[in-house]
Amino acid sequence: MASGTADISPQVTGLDGGCLKGGGMQTMEDQNVDALANSNHIPTGKPPRNLSVMRNCTSYALLTESDSDVGSMGLKSPASETAEFVFVFRSGSCSEKGPKQYMEDEYICVDNLSDRIGEIENLPSPGAFYGVFDGHNGVDAASFIKSNILKFIVEDSHFPSVVRKAVRRAFVKADHAFADASSVDKSSGTTALTALILGRTMLIANAGDCRAVLGKRGRAIELSKDHKPNCTSERLRIEKLGGVIYDGYLNGQLSVARALGDWHIKGSKGSTCPLSSEPELEEIVLTEEDEFLIIGCDGLWDVMSSQCAVTMVRKELMQHNDPERCSKVLVKEALQRNTCDNLTVVVVCFSEDPPPKTEIPKSHKRRSISAEGLDLLQGVLSNI
Repeated sequence: MASGTADISPQVTGLDGGCLKGGGMQTMEDQNVDALANSNHIPTGKPPRNLSVMRNCTSYALLTESDSDVGSMGLKSPASETAEFVFVFRSGSCSEKGPKQYMEDEYICVDNLSDRIGEIENLPSPGAFYGVFDGHNGVDAASFIKSNILKFIVEDSHFPSVVRKAVRRAFVKADHAFADASSVDKSSGTTALTALILGRTMLIANAGDCRAVLGKRGRAIELSKDHKPNCTSERLRIEKLGGVIYDGYLNGQLSVARALGDWHIKGSKGSTCPLSSEPELEEIVLTEEDEFLIIGCDGLWDVMSSQCAVTMVRKELMQHNDPERCSKVLVKEALQRNTCDNLTVVVVCFSEDPPPKTEIPKSHKRRSISAEGLDLLQGVLSNI
């Protein structure tokens, strides 16, 4: 099993998992979004799916300074950025079923958004889209959301003028569409974390306990919050809506507080339910200090801190500059740390070059010991 809420301020962390500080309750928007029935691509066959080998891929796209202005999310590139700086979107991924019997994770990597969705008026260019979907009770929900979430975003009437609203509505629409789809197990569910980059503006949307971590000159900046039922903000929301938490599980059934699918828990569409499909959003403008993004399911973060992952990826990039190999290293390390879940990791680099070496300034202070201290030290040594 895969395993809430104002926008979270990015923070440095070195802690494993758990609830993160910062952020109040996000205003719930468009709760009664019309359901979209029978979406285009629906995976065939019944879950779960047994995959015994790693899945991985790598891809590449370019962003120059001249394309960096972003109006759709209300942010501009910092004035301090140099005109010579060039962004590059390069991604690598790795997915492994780990100790589980079945593989229920899915992921998506789109380095060049226009190649996938075509030309859209007023769309900042270039763009990219990434996502990790941690399924439970089978792979149907994860596969459906992976195949349809980007379509729901770009087809929303608010895209690309009001991207935040379009993404939030898309999560709810995708959830309702899954409930109406045929040939899928409605009790299947999935967490979902996506990263939409338009120009230099990156919007993280998260529903569940996958995590997005930014590598900023060696520091780990968490851009999402793990939606666990016992996290304070999620617990208050759940209890306000009539839900209960038993031993860390929502209504004694699910170890996440937000997910798409799981309609056996949510009941009928439009009804009030403590299990929310609304994502929590975090928006940032990328700068030269932002080196890469790590997106991973909880199988990684259960056994590794955000800072540890950033340190490992930065070290690997300095050696070979390959995001796919970085994702494989994280998966391998999590397996050696005895993770109990499926593993899916996506690493997105923002530069064509490897991270620069971190220079530690030398201290010019002279250190000495007083005569009294020297006598004391000699006395201690003579008694040894």
